[in-house]
Amino acid sequence: MKSALDQQCKLLLTVNSLFVLAGALSGTFLNVYLWKFKQDFTMIGWFAFSQQLAIGLTFWIAGKWVKERDKMIILRLGIIISGLFYLLVLATGARMVHYIWPLGILSGIGAGIFWLAFNVVYFEVTDKANRDLFNGWVGVMGSVIGIIGPWLSGWLISVMPGVRGYRVIFTVSLIVYGGGVLLSFRLKKRERGKGYRWLEPVRRLKPGSPWRQAVPASIVYGLREGVFIFMINLLVYISTSSEWKVGQYMLITSLVSLVSYWAAGKWLAIRHRWLEMLIGAFMMTLIVIPLLWKMSYMTLLIFGVGTSLFMPLYIIPMISSVFDLMGRDKTDAEHRVELIVLREISMMVGRLAGIAIFIWLYTRSPHMSTILWLMAGLGAAPLMSWLAMRKLLAA
Repeated sequence: MKSALDQQCKLLLTVNSLFVLAGALSGTFLNVYLWKFKQDFTMIGWFAFSQQLAIGLTFWIAGKWVKERDKMIILRLGIIISGLFYLLVLATGARMVHYIWPLGILSGIGAGIFWLAFNVVYFEVTDKANRDLFNGWVGVMGSVIGIIGPWLSGWLISVMPGVRGYRVIFTVSLIVYGGGVLLSFRLKKRERGKGYRWLEPVRRLKPGSPWRQAVPASIVYGLREGVFIFMINLLVYISTSSEWKVGQYMLITSLVSLVSYWAAGKWLAIRHRWLEMLIGAFMMTLIVIPLLWKMSYMTLLIFGVGTSLFMPLYIIPMISSVFDLMGRDKTDAEHRVELIVLREISMMVGRLAGIAIFIWLYTRSPHMSTILWLMAGLGAAPLMSWLAMRKLLAA
């Protein structure tokens, strides 16, 4: 059993970090970029919907290629397609608002292919002894990137006239994606698996299977994230009319996240996952309440800091417990690709449901109060997620 991260783990972390950095530089402001051309929450909701739909379907369809062929080629292809998306964003400019669905699908395909390959390789280079440590470092690196990337992007956009700053950061993201592709060649080729079983995710939902608990938990997790992932930064911009403030917001929340993920990776214990996730879920539910009082930069900052502080307690036990299910025995390990697909499709269902609820409610009541009350309702999702998988956490 491994207890520390070896060279392949560190390389995978670095490739992941470059991919996340490119997304942090540009993705943080992508919805703000759209908002500048067309102030339409529904349009942005459909853009997020198309992305999440493409991610989930890509996981399922590309699972066969990832399992039966070279995983490293898939990993690189995901980075390349993500780079192509930003190249098209640069090419379309203000006309991007007319191509929401094709661009959203392309973005989702790139992200889906990358994260599928990454999750499979992550499972193969870690085990139960060092999985929490790896997840902790993923959080730490993500937080460091969250400090540097959006702050730098926000500053560049603020000091450059018009949308010139956006074009610069989109170009920088292309360069970072290229660096990720080059570094990925240092990762070892992984052993190819046996035949891909298209319906294995369905078979895993039979009565008595632990996946009957893990899948609902993942769906509920996606329910919250589907809306929060694209809405928070946009609300900060709407509250302040400043990309610089968005960058500052990300800097502060990511700094808190850096410390909390570092502490979680160092001190979280497998035997305490049940309690750790409960505390994290409860606090993440409470932290949404200030937004109901008043939607301002300060209440959004309170929400962001609170989420960054308690997210590791919630998400690390959840992710590690689900991945532990994939390695319970030799049969499960052989079907790890299909099980990763099952996990991602579960989250996709939740994300799509959350976004669809948002679009449906806002279309009927196009007011900011509708958005805030919906976020308060979805903010309780972590508690429902904990309830769904509490028995797995205690195992």
